[in-house]
Amino acid sequence: MPDRLFRDRRDAGRVLAGLLDQYRDRPDVLVLGLARGGVPVGYEVAAALGAPLDVFLVRKLGVPGRQELAMGAIASGGVIVINDDVVRGLGIAPETIQRVAEEEGRELQRREQAYREGRPAPDVAGKVVILADDGLATGASMRAAVQALRQLGPARIVVAVPAAPESACRELTAMADEVVCATTPSPFFAVGASYWDFTQVTDEEVRDLLRAAAASRPAGAGAAGPTEAAIIRAEAAPVEEGVPSDGALSDLVGDAQFVLIGEASHGTRRASSRSDRPRASSSARTRSPNVVCAGRRRVSTSRSCCGRLS
Repeated sequence: MPDRLFRDRRDAGRVLAGLLDQYRDRPDVLVLGLARGGVPVGYEVAAALGAPLDVFLVRKLGVPGRQELAMGAIASGGVIVINDDVVRGLGIAPETIQRVAEEEGRELQRREQAYREGRPAPDVAGKVVILADDGLATGASMRAAVQALRQLGPARIVVAVPAAPESACRELTAMADEVVCATTPSPFFAVGASYWDFTQVTDEEVRDLLRAAAASRPAGAGAAGPTEAAIIRAEAAPVEEGVPSDGALSDLVGDAQFVLIGEASHGTRRASSRSDRPRASSSARTRSPNVVCAGRRRVSTSRSCCGRLS
């Protein structure tokens, strides 16, 4: 699939999950979303595969005075990766690297604690780890993440991204056990060019998604998928006077060519009795990547749905 325009990161995650179906319902699979943009993508992948979700952080170690130039990176678990070419080329002293690593390490630890809200970091040893992000540009952050994760002893590392240049995907195949790039636009301009909505992900959104993922997997649970309550919490949007805002409707419709709007009111205007209507299976209600619903309540038991057909 060389080109596709995703509605948003959640939409991209659902598409990506369809390419990872061989990992569905496996107890040894763990999904890690690179913070922050990879977490909404990873949430949809984890929900579809019935796998736990957690966050993986990578902080760039910028050259002092030239912060945009990375001399290395520090990742979750305190693993440090050094860019030897930059360090040697600029003659950067070990003391400088240590000082910057300590500063970034403190920030990384602060963010991890804020995101997990007291939950322990997952043990990746012996696991199949799906490392998800919202896309690759140069691939530098993902390469650092793979190098750092490798030192923690996973059985297999799968890099999964919705959009990336073909060259970046090729380079990562030398480091990861598997690389899944849903789209490889050519020419590739920027990750955001593959999305209708590429709004920056907030810390609160990361916390909300991790909280919802954790709530859907009670302690001791196996590879069960998310609960219906968790899905509703993640998808629900506030409305005023029972009508979604123009922005919410625009996000819902995205680039759909056809939109179906249906409504049923309590006790009136029903075309058929409840027993006569076909009933959607639970898998169709919870796993369909192409249908989303927004409630517009007129009375306490009314139902309505906007269906998006790709």
